Amino acid sequence: MSLIGSRQRPLQRGATRRRQPRRRSPGGFDRWLDRAVDIAVITALAVGGVALLLHLLL
Repeated sequence: MSLIGSRQRPLQRGATRRRQPRRRSPGGFDRWLDRAVDIAVITALAVGGVALLLHLLL
């Protein structure tokens, strides 16, 4: 009896199993949260830059 072709999955190599990365849904809470964090960081950088300029000029 031959074992060639009897496996359904290819032979795994290596000691650790890697999980498939989760796919994000096109819409959802994560997308809005990422956008809110982006806006907050850009606003903080702008306010900090203006404060630095005012401190150096005045």
